Amino acid sequence: MKSLTIKQFFNQFPSDDACTQHLFDVRFGQNYECPKCECQTKWHRIKAERAFSCQRCGHHLHPTVGTIFEGSRTSLQSWFYAIYLFTSSRHDVPAKELERQLGVTYKTAWRMGHKIREHMAAVDGEAELSGIVEIDETYVSGRISRDEGTAMSNKTIVVDMVERGGDVHTEVVPNAKAETLQGHIHDHVEQGSEIHTDVHVSYKDLKNQGYTHKHVWHAIHQWEKDGVHLNSIEGFWSLLKKGIAGTHVHASEKHMLKYAKEFEYRYNSREEPENMFPELINKFPEKEN
Repeated sequence: MKSLTIKQFFNQFPSDDACTQHLFDVRFGQNYECPKCECQTKWHRIKAERAFSCQRCGHHLHPTVGTIFEGSRTSLQSWFYAIYLFTSSRHDVPAKELERQLGVTYKTAWRMGHKIREHMAAVDGEAELSGIVEIDETYVSGRISRDEGTAMSNKTIVVDMVERGGDVHTEVVPNAKAETLQGHIHDHVEQGSEIHTDVHVSYKDLKNQGYTHKHVWHAIHQWEKDGVHLNSIEGFWSLLKKGIAGTHVHASEKHMLKYAKEFEYRYNSREEPENMFPELINKFPEKEN
């Protein structure tokens, strides 16, 4: 399957009506049971609003409710095109680029970008990792300064877990203490998995918690030992850090998780990136952030 071209995009979604109809079709469709009269019925488009009416009782269905489009006065075609831009780019899309491409205000573009990142995270989900899982933490964005001889960091701590040959799971954490990191590991890595880390003290008890734990020692330039390494996670970090630095220069801790989840979704879709756009306009998890 080839990626959609711009011409193909506008042929498929030439208007707001086409986008509204698409949302109705993928979320409900004709013969959907009316929640009011509880009958399988035909639904008719209401031109004055983004809604469809039950043929039997007149109840209205709004296909944007429960999605990132709910309550937005920006055209649905602009929203769909913004998603297209995100999925046709190898990296992130800055708000200024959305502002230029869509003809909206910077505030609107900034909000749309973050809503799309939240939707990416919701569609990606939180699958449990298993097999061989590489785990490490890193510092992203911000600057390192020194105050009275003590290294102080305003960088954000991000912990990543990568299933060898599979998906990545990323989290923003307040610290790299054992209880913090091990709590995320218990939540997202299947018991019995083989975990590869560096020699950070926070990982030392994993072998007593239902995991096989192996490590490498980066401080002495030990990058690989008997198949134990963190190469997959290093590859993901490269995408994340270059993407943020090259597009935004800096990302605050408040919004870092949204950016990290966007790149998590991109990484997890790496085998079939052309499927990202149709997936994002066809899947709408019940709980949007």
